[in-house]
Amino acid sequence: MVAETEAGLRELGLDDLASCFVEAKELMIPLLARRTEADGDPYEIVKQAGLEERADELDQRARSLDDLGPDRSVIYEAWIRYTRQHPERVFGS
Repeated sequence: MVAETEAGLRELGLDDLASCFVEAKELMIPLLARRTEADGDPYEIVKQAGLEERADELDQRARSLDDLGPDRSVIYEAWIRYTRQHPERVFGS
């Protein structure tokens, strides 16, 4: 699902957001690979690994890329733009 999400963001032309997503994946995959049921939620694992600052940087960067104002989403607006440009890819022939 991670690869598909990245591919979808790139298909919509949201390369900067996709890059944030990839960096978050690269941060989390090694941590989650070692996770056990006793470890708790992923946020606690990040904190215990001393990576909270890096995770916060990624969160802030991703949020800044989606800062279009109230009730607006960069992904939704990119999806509308993409659908108008490529209706055949969305609705078929």
